[in-house]
Amino acid sequence: MKVKHVMGIVTAGLVTDALWRRSRAARLRSLPPSAEPLDGTHRFVTAFGVELDGDTRRAAVAYARSEGLEVLDLVPQGLDSLRAMELVRRLDPASFRTARLAQGAGGGHALVVSEDVARRAGLGRTDGLSAAEMDELTARLKRYAPTATDTVVTASIKPVGCTPEDRRAILRRRWLNDLPTYLSGNIIGLGAFAVGAVLSRGWGVASIAAVCAQPYLTTLGTPLRPHDRRRFALCRPVTAPYRWLSVAAALEKPDLELLWLRGEFATELAGGTGRFFEPHRADCPWCGGNRLRHLLTSGDLQHHRPGVFRLERCGSCGHIFQNPRLSSAGLTFYYKEFYDGTGGAEVERGFRLGAPHYRDRARMLRGHATPEAWLDVGGGHGHFCNAARDIWPETRFDALDMSSSVEEAERQGWIDRGHRGLFPSLADELAGAYDVVSMHHYLEHTVDPYAELDAAAKVLPVGGHLLIEVPDPEWPIGRIARRWWHCWFQPQHLHLIPVRNLVEALADRGLETVEVHRGKAHQPLDLTMIVMLMVHRLVPDPNKPWRFEPHRRIRLAARAAAFLAGIPLIMTAAMIDQLIYPVIRMSRRSNAYRVLARKQR
Repeated sequence: MKVKHVMGIVTAGLVTDALWRRSRAARLRSLPPSAEPLDGTHRFVTAFGVELDGDTRRAAVAYARSEGLEVLDLVPQGLDSLRAMELVRRLDPASFRTARLAQGAGGGHALVVSEDVARRAGLGRTDGLSAAEMDELTARLKRYAPTATDTVVTASIKPVGCTPEDRRAILRRRWLNDLPTYLSGNIIGLGAFAVGAVLSRGWGVASIAAVCAQPYLTTLGTPLRPHDRRRFALCRPVTAPYRWLSVAAALEKPDLELLWLRGEFATELAGGTGRFFEPHRADCPWCGGNRLRHLLTSGDLQHHRPGVFRLERCGSCGHIFQNPRLSSAGLTFYYKEFYDGTGGAEVERGFRLGAPHYRDRARMLRGHATPEAWLDVGGGHGHFCNAARDIWPETRFDALDMSSSVEEAERQGWIDRGHRGLFPSLADELAGAYDVVSMHHYLEHTVDPYAELDAAAKVLPVGGHLLIEVPDPEWPIGRIARRWWHCWFQPQHLHLIPVRNLVEALADRGLETVEVHRGKAHQPLDLTMIVMLMVHRLVPDPNKPWRFEPHRRIRLAARAAAFLAGIPLIMTAAMIDQLIYPVIRMSRRSNAYRVLARKQR
């Protein structure tokens, strides 16, 4: 493809992107005036240099009340062009309020917060916050008011700036350990754009004109009127590289938590990984058969903690299990800083993308039961329960998990009650309290799946339903890709259960299977994850606290280069995953399956 053709596509893309952003910006609402008195039921949070007058405070509280909001982000009408364009890229005003798992985003200037949310969120300092602190707080408060958070534009707030250091901190929170890749990718992209503009003069001029026109195309005729729109537009081809380089060169505060964790992990690994495993067993934990054969050997391909893990398959029943299995010390080590702590934000990003899948799971009950009280076992941070309320708004959703995340989910209001502990240990006290129990990608993590199924049978009353979703070890991609199939997920997946085995085990416990979803349970990630894991393997993340590697900056640069080089492959794999997804959904095979069973006795 010739350079002029590429630049023509780029120009069309820039214009299309600006018009798409404008379609969102046009849906933003302006803050109407109000004379209602303040009554102390809300708190105001402001960034450094921002002042709210009495009229603005009254109008904001009145608007929040009339709209039923608990968190309201006040966006300056004159918000600078860069942040205005980013705001409407990240936030869709048409769906933001009702999107339970949407990432909180705002203008970074002022927030109105109800006393209830302020109390549950542990809101502390409320004035003089940096741009980075405002960004973090805006995202956090959305979690405490998932369907009662919104944004409004006001002309009464004078916009303040955002330093390169704050900008870097904001991007660090969004991109985590991928920030070097993100920054270098944008800088390289700008360089490629400049080269293309020089080589193709006609389309080069058109593309530069489109770049300059973007702020106007995005905001004209909308409530946003950036104070720097003219200067930003005219100078953008020159100032954009400078801004990115300033952010790339900005200093970050030392991560003291990471330094502390490095020492802790070094101590745990001093004696090697042998103590993390139980003795090798000679029989199948599912059927007791001794016809075992080696299936595959894998390392920790996602986080690269030390250790080698073996999966074996039973020739009698087809059950696949980790052998030797992790010991209690091993489970503690490999789960530490994964779903919580330093790994929590990375996992959170993946969970948020699963909202449509969570609602699909909840819909499986339609035509079988109208749930009154639902217990999600292994509920973690409560993402499924929060999304499932869109399908069953009158249902009480509780969750059970070993992690403290279930307690945070209760504070956020994503679940009605959190139970912390082991399901078999809590089954007696929970018996009869729920008419639906679910286990979504939980059973494969457990030490004893039979004990978990026994607990579910004990908790459910006759007529109650059990919904289970697990990876399907019979999916052909798993056999072809071997250790690179993400659903083997070593070392965390201890058991992978063929569907016939699970159905039989449920029947033994008085649970009759009433429906099985295979294609409908598919997650379109297979090829994408294979490529991602391979690229990730080339240069593991040196920032992980269990990795002690010299020449950290060189490794970070190599990691960024590997991911940038792999982007075409990753995008191609993702496109293929999405193209074949509709076909797989209609088929009888997929990378996961769901079973819905009804208790008969």
